[in-house]
Amino acid sequence: MSTPSGWTHVGYAQRIEFGIGALQRLTDLVQALGLRRVLLVTTAGRLSSDDGQRLVRLLGRNLGGTFAEVASHVPAPAVQAAVLQARRDGVDGVVSFGGGSCADLAKAVCFFREQESGGPGATWADRPELPHVAVPTTYSGAELTPFFGMTDPHTRTKSGAGGPTIAPLAAVYDPALTVDVPARVSAETGLNALAHCVELAWSPVRTPEAEAVALEGVRRIASALPAVVDDPTDLDARSAMFAGAVLGGRCLQNGSMGVHHGLSQLLGGRTGIPHGLANAIVLPHAVRFNADAVPAEVARIGSVLGGDAAEAIEALVERLGLPTRLGDVGVDEADLEAVARLSQSNGNVRANPRPVGEDDALAILRAAF
Repeated sequence: MSTPSGWTHVGYAQRIEFGIGALQRLTDLVQALGLRRVLLVTTAGRLSSDDGQRLVRLLGRNLGGTFAEVASHVPAPAVQAAVLQARRDGVDGVVSFGGGSCADLAKAVCFFREQESGGPGATWADRPELPHVAVPTTYSGAELTPFFGMTDPHTRTKSGAGGPTIAPLAAVYDPALTVDVPARVSAETGLNALAHCVELAWSPVRTPEAEAVALEGVRRIASALPAVVDDPTDLDARSAMFAGAVLGGRCLQNGSMGVHHGLSQLLGGRTGIPHGLANAIVLPHAVRFNADAVPAEVARIGSVLGGDAAEAIEALVERLGLPTRLGDVGVDEADLEAVARLSQSNGNVRANPRPVGEDDALAILRAAF
């Protein structure tokens, strides 16, 4: 399967500030967007950190409210509470600070407030109701994409939404903000970024630019991530890894994810395991599943990684000291069967280049178990 011969590439209105000390430019971004009262979306830990307090000072009088109750997998009740606060505080923009869950919850606030406005954005040319400036501290890529995921804690299912106006208008990548992120979290979210690039390299609806960006993202991430884990204070390695994460987020804007991300999302909603960890464990098995359907694409991924794609990814996961089996991180057989059933209604699974039946999904999960 080659790059589609007919395609439409969308370039979102989006500014990226990158480099050590880039956080200092946050004030300029807020002012350039004409924002007067922003809602800061983060976690309690991030808010109380030195970097969090510095960010608060930078926002100054433009800080209209703070929501610091973000939790992993973005529980729906937290989204509801944040939307209510955004309405109550009368904010005209959002700043997210933290990992992918912070960015996703902020995007959810933008989405639901836009729905409430009665005129939600419908095309790439529309302006968002609430502009969003993202300040990431991990490698998820959520800070650049127009979609978000959230979890229903009662049914333990994860779903998503979004639209062309939900992509953040700006993102600030300051590698210094990642230094206090634990090596394990860096490894897991780095594998998430790698997985984005892998799946975009074989996406049936990718554009040529998305494919090129994805393959370069694979190269940069695989090279930089071990150095980050070996020495979390190495700012050169952190900068290189952050650059790879930017590419992971950018390629997602013009392609689709597949069975790997679909199963990882469902596993996280069902069991609560970190999204990046699910990515790390499932990815090699998804690569093997798709290898016969997209052999040229998998071969290109392997060429970038320096060998067989699935084996190289497995070796990287082991090199980073991450678990390699779902059974070792609290997932049981009943979870596998439930996720396999749910997979048939998952949009990412349906977008996979090779059709995925329930038995196929279960086979991938059991291979990873």
